[in-house]
Amino acid sequence: METGAPEIVVQERRLRRDLGFWGLTAIGFSNIVGSGWLFSAMYAAQTAGPAALLTWVGAGVLCGLVALVMIELGASRPEGGGTVRWPLYASGRLVGTLIGWSVLLSVGGTAAEISAIMQYADHYLPDLYNGHTLSLAGLGVAVGLSVLLTALNWFTVRMFARLNNLVSVFKIIVPVITVIALFASGWHSDRLTAHGGFAPYGYAACLSALAGGGIVYSVNGFQAPLDFSGETRHPRRTIPASVLTGIGLALLMYLALQLAFLFAVPEHLLDLGWKGVSFDSPFGQLALILNLHWLSSLLYADAVVSPGGSAYVGVAIDARHTYALAKNGTIPRAFMQVDRRHGIPHRALLLNLAVIVLFLLPFGGWQSIVSIMGDMYLLVYAASAVAVAVFRADPGTEMAGWVAGLRWIAPVSFVVSSEFVYWSGWHDLRLALPLVLAGILIFLAMRRLGHDDGPLAAELRTGAWLMVYLAALTVLSWLGTFKGSGRLPAPYDSLAVAAMALAVFFWAVRSGVRQLATARIPMPLGE
Repeated sequence: METGAPEIVVQERRLRRDLGFWGLTAIGFSNIVGSGWLFSAMYAAQTAGPAALLTWVGAGVLCGLVALVMIELGASRPEGGGTVRWPLYASGRLVGTLIGWSVLLSVGGTAAEISAIMQYADHYLPDLYNGHTLSLAGLGVAVGLSVLLTALNWFTVRMFARLNNLVSVFKIIVPVITVIALFASGWHSDRLTAHGGFAPYGYAACLSALAGGGIVYSVNGFQAPLDFSGETRHPRRTIPASVLTGIGLALLMYLALQLAFLFAVPEHLLDLGWKGVSFDSPFGQLALILNLHWLSSLLYADAVVSPGGSAYVGVAIDARHTYALAKNGTIPRAFMQVDRRHGIPHRALLLNLAVIVLFLLPFGGWQSIVSIMGDMYLLVYAASAVAVAVFRADPGTEMAGWVAGLRWIAPVSFVVSSEFVYWSGWHDLRLALPLVLAGILIFLAMRRLGHDDGPLAAELRTGAWLMVYLAALTVLSWLGTFKGSGRLPAPYDSLAVAAMALAVFFWAVRSGVRQLATARIPMPLGE
């Protein structure tokens, strides 16, 4: 029996099931459309040229496959912070701890949104940003904004959803106006074929743009509704529709923005090709060049609202993750306390505020935070693919049955998640993956403190797949062509990652099925 299980049930029941379809869809959409729409069109064009359009479509399809796995889990096992809990149920304490630790590190994604706000605010207050890092004054403003977002999350989830709905409407209107205005003012009809052609840097550059161009990070927010599954009315009906609707709306918007950017950049800025197109504030400065001063003013206002809205949702999600980590025992149980009056985990909110501030200190540039922190959270997708396959193979586990074809979708999702991590490049993975493996120290500390009395050898056998997986990804990243040594040429490097991922997936599922048969961790029933 899981230590503290009765208290977990008590705290879970304090969460209020006030969210419906539109509230969840707005959460997903707002989390997807943050700073990504302000920057990713330029970064993707620099990396892949017009072929970046294919990258957006590919990212939508691949993320859709991952989303199907998450949808099945969210509908089958609705629970606050479910993305942190499912790996624990399916793969044991070691995997649960390492994935939970990676999720805690991914709080830096919220810091990325706040950093993006500071980067655009620098247009009006030049002292906020110093080159590629926050100045001391900028850091002070960023910390103040973090405190404000935490305060706005302090009250009921219904109040949170209503405010987020308003922000989401604004976040739809401004990009639509931007696309229309840019097409009307700066159309260059030959942009898909001129300046090196449709794929001036080769089609392999589309893969690099998935992570290095910020595209994976930009589409990454689709999982947000799943962490609110414990606060959702009728989750088995609501979660699938809200997640897929959020992805579809966001993908259409990103494609339109990418097209507008490609066709509106003035000809004289393309003398050095797409790699030479560089702005500190892409759409805002482009609007000024095209004499759209009114649009520039609107964009700089939205530069606060869009990433601010995503940061607002991010703070809420981070709190659910921290709440779930406390249920897991990865951090002290005190942080799973849910306020009786508001139904919100206040202590988890405060802890995340401290973590966000810490991440604002060493990282200043948007891309550096995006790449490293995005890698952290992508591991959740891989662990979730294992979890859904384990639950499906266990005869005692009831599944919602929303997604057909899970038998092949789960391993493909695991491979896709692995490729997303690999494509991030050696420069980021050499930092990210060892940081995740450092979570082993937390696992050992938990055992020493008595949070788990199971045999250590059994836990290590069950979770060994994840340690081997992280080590193999690190080695392949160093050998490969994505900012690695190039000893393993393309496309054989990506094929090697796929082969390794498939082998690890089936190993992980077998280990999970065995541990689930003797698990002491009770799983909550579905709706």
